[in-house]
Amino acid sequence: MNDPFFTLHADMPREGPGDRESLDWAMGVANLPRDAEILDAGCGPGADIEGLLAHAPHGHVTAVDLHPDFIGQVRARWGDDPRVTAEVADMRAPEGPFDLVWSAGALYFLGITEGLGHFRSRLAPGGAVAFSELVWLGEDRPAAAVALLAQEYPPMGDLATLQARIEASGYALCGVRVLSDAAWEAYYAPLEARIARLRPGGDAALARVLDEAETEAALWRAHRAAFGYALAVVRPK
Repeated sequence: MNDPFFTLHADMPREGPGDRESLDWAMGVANLPRDAEILDAGCGPGADIEGLLAHAPHGHVTAVDLHPDFIGQVRARWGDDPRVTAEVADMRAPEGPFDLVWSAGALYFLGITEGLGHFRSRLAPGGAVAFSELVWLGEDRPAAAVALLAQEYPPMGDLATLQARIEASGYALCGVRVLSDAAWEAYYAPLEARIARLRPGGDAALARVLDEAETEAALWRAHRAAFGYALAVVRPK
């Protein structure tokens, strides 16, 4: 694989912070029917599909991502399960209707208001959107964190800002919680192990990708009290 990003990320268990405990909480808030139609929007390698199906065992998950390599991982695991359809597509493409749109760390590609506005028309009556979003957790904002996160995600706000954007999009907040350290470790621990294996002998392009990922992980480890992911479950008003 020539793309240094995928040299690092190929076959990683997940592409962002998250874990089963957090998903279970969100599904409890959403209270889905057991035959729910679910859109996994920006599914990555499909880390959350098993958990989604556990809450909708007679339902169906439509998993979409723009990266063929990730969809390849989903198909390799779920290709024989008729409850899962995996497609290389923009997350806005599936028409629904869906009982749940699940977007783990991917809604920011559209923006909260734009994404929620779009998915409103894709929801079945009573449907919900569950998504995770980077937020500041307090007034202490270390300069190193501000410098990197302002570059990576300029619209980033705090929990109050998140709730205001949700309400401005015409949704009601059903529940919100901050992802645990365990959810972050589920992403960073395998990634850091891969970085250590790839360091020796890597070319300049790969070294840049490894440096960026290592810097991001180190930033979280140093300043995890300052920022995190909020997992929100929302429904149209």
